Amino acid sequence: MSTSIVVEAPHPAAAVPRQRFVQCASPAGLHRTAYTEWGDPANPRVLMCVHGLTRSGRDFDKVAQALANEYRVVCPDVVGRGLSDWLADPRHYGVPQYVADMVTLIARLNVETVDWFGTSMGGLIGMALGGLPNTPIRKMLINDVGPHIEPIALTRIGEYLGKPTRFASLDEGVRHAAALAASFGNLTDEEWASINTPLLHEKGGAWRFRYDPDIAKPFKASTPEQNAAGEAYLWHALASFKTPVLVVRGEHSDLLSRETVKRMVSKGQAVTSVEVADTGHAPAFLAADQIATARAFFLGNDAGAA
Repeated sequence: MSTSIVVEAPHPAAAVPRQRFVQCASPAGLHRTAYTEWGDPANPRVLMCVHGLTRSGRDFDKVAQALANEYRVVCPDVVGRGLSDWLADPRHYGVPQYVADMVTLIARLNVETVDWFGTSMGGLIGMALGGLPNTPIRKMLINDVGPHIEPIALTRIGEYLGKPTRFASLDEGVRHAAALAASFGNLTDEEWASINTPLLHEKGGAWRFRYDPDIAKPFKASTPEQNAAGEAYLWHALASFKTPVLVVRGEHSDLLSRETVKRMVSKGQAVTSVEVADTGHAPAFLAADQIATARAFFLGNDAGAA
């Protein structure tokens, strides 16, 4: 994959993040959803960047810095992760609740439309929201996920999700998180530290992950019938989304197969795809060429897509 796109340096003021919160509701009560905002807060052009299962919105700092001149970039911590509250009832950890929270956040932003960059779980949320009538999503980049998730990836995730972990130091936690996410690509120590440090906090004399371990409960309790119904809905949602979609796949992804990507392209109305070499699940979008692919897609030049 190559591109001649020149990434514009962000204006210094645009590169300063603002930490915000919005109050959302679940059937069990109220909770706060945290989000980091970049760029001009009055810019009506909004890019929502939504992270993977155990990650945080700070995964997108480099993307946000690169696009903050053109967009108001909003990077939420999905409920139960990062600086967001944990749900009182873990049974509600799932795409319907996440979609509802994102609708509340978009209402807070006071805009009619958004562009969407969703990695893994964030892509599932985007597809679900994009399939609703009168969806606010204008363009959508789906990073290494699709309606069908390979069983081997579900098994891999189930082996670590929700298990109690304690680290003697922040560095130990950062390195552990890097090992779990090794398939993101060949990142430097500094890059691992930049995206993994926000995942950790010190509590009770040890470093721990910020995410609620109870997010594992609905994941592990899901039945094959529920999974099949969810997949069918997402295929329908993708097929009904009328505006441009770019599916990004890591070359060695165990979660999104090439066959699923081909089906997404054929079933969708305006779906293109690109594969990122030397990565698995999921490309980190820290490298300049990966960020350039996102820039080209969102700003109207689809160079790099096939």
